[in-house]
Amino acid sequence: MTINNSRPVRSTDTSANSSTPELSPSDIQGVIDRILAKDSAVEAKAPADKQRGRAQAFSDAEHSVHDGDQQDLEERRALRRVAGLSTELEDVTEVEYRQLRLERVVLAGLWSEGTAADAENSLKELAALAETAGSEVLDGIIQRRLKPDPGTFLGSGKAQELKDIVTATGADTVIVDSELAPSQRRGLEDIVKVKVIDRTALILDIFAQHAKSREGKAQVELAQLEYLLPRLRGWGESMSRQAGGQVGSASAGMGSRGPGETKIELDRRKIRTRMAKLRREIAGMKPARETKRANRHRNSVPSVAIAGYTNAGKSSLLNRLTDAGVLVENALFATLDPTIRKAQTEDGIGYTLADTVGFVRSLPTQLVEAFRSTLEEVADADLILHVVDASHPDPEGQIAAVRTVLAEVDARKVPEIIVLNKADAADPFVLERLRQRESRHVVVSARTGEGIPELLQAISDGIPRPGVDLELLVPYERGDVVSRLHQEDAEILSLEHGESGTQLHVKVREGLAAELEQFVTNG
Repeated sequence: MTINNSRPVRSTDTSANSSTPELSPSDIQGVIDRILAKDSAVEAKAPADKQRGRAQAFSDAEHSVHDGDQQDLEERRALRRVAGLSTELEDVTEVEYRQLRLERVVLAGLWSEGTAADAENSLKELAALAETAGSEVLDGIIQRRLKPDPGTFLGSGKAQELKDIVTATGADTVIVDSELAPSQRRGLEDIVKVKVIDRTALILDIFAQHAKSREGKAQVELAQLEYLLPRLRGWGESMSRQAGGQVGSASAGMGSRGPGETKIELDRRKIRTRMAKLRREIAGMKPARETKRANRHRNSVPSVAIAGYTNAGKSSLLNRLTDAGVLVENALFATLDPTIRKAQTEDGIGYTLADTVGFVRSLPTQLVEAFRSTLEEVADADLILHVVDASHPDPEGQIAAVRTVLAEVDARKVPEIIVLNKADAADPFVLERLRQRESRHVVVSARTGEGIPELLQAISDGIPRPGVDLELLVPYERGDVVSRLHQEDAEILSLEHGESGTQLHVKVREGLAAELEQFVTNG
């Protein structure tokens, strides 16, 4: 299977000898009507094609009033990578010491399990990741193979075919839809003669571009260094080692010793030192997050975490529910830093909504470990809104990938509501299939607002509510107590004004119940 953007150009014979019958005005009008109808059909099909294919930026018209001014989006678009940068290699051996820059890329993947549609969807996702990173996807190939080749990942014939495609398209980077061993990447680079990176490096690069907070940047850098450490290599005079006695065939002895360490060993030492410093910094940021979390627990504020596959619409849903104004872009991993907003049910029970980092198939283990402190927001939540892109070709695969990561961070025991988002663009048959598969679900559209009232009701029913039932008689001079009961951690079932004070039937949390003991009348 080959993905190619180029289309053949058909030639037509316009010689003078060709005879064309003369058309009547009605025939000419009929041809014009057919052309216009065809153009309208193409325009109607284009949005669906864009949605199934590569990452496309939202236009201003596609943002709702709940998304705010989206100033961060304008800043990100202004900093897109400049086209024309080259990463062609003069010396393949020095590839690890160069900054990752993607421009014109060719994709390569293996179909070792599942169906052909699964393999094509995976390659399409890789294309969306590459475009999110700022590159232009020129072509792509998939090889049917039971297991990767230990030397070059692809077989020798397919690797040579990949080289021909790279030469023909003028690509300067090859992206492989898997994590490559250092020897596999080196072997494939020796054949294609351009830079080769794998899926993990690509995701790490996107995270590095989109991280904004101090903690997020430190987490991404730590993940990048963990990935880079076992992949350092090099040869040549700069890699000279310490030697003593008669060295080699030249019989060089004293005065011929190297600097004592290879350059690669010095680089590894610097990386390990930097990693240790980053771990200390991340550990130093953890108490502030834990303090905020402890305050919510102490005040018994229910927490709801929004989790899901990348580009499923988590930020759009948060904006719709709370007017948070978080950046919204039709791109993978558009937002990384968690956002927490305060919300309230219709009957006045307060809770927090936390938007977390998106997940993806084969999410690099380095990122899971580096972002563990951020993902703890999901594990400590009282309810998870698992947002699913119902318009995606493989929503079940996305659900499985997200649940795999949730299991890694010990969040599978948290109650979960499947939120089938983008209902306005989804196939009704797919929606019905997902409804049958998931017993606890809500169908919504964050863009149009469809299903939002049902989702709010599901959240209200799913969060922990005050459980201590009390009947109170509060003297009129203690208006502060009545005011306290109107806050978000108490539920007033009835309120009457009697001769001796205000009579209330309330449900409160245990901490508040102890404070109200002197006003209790129901024993």
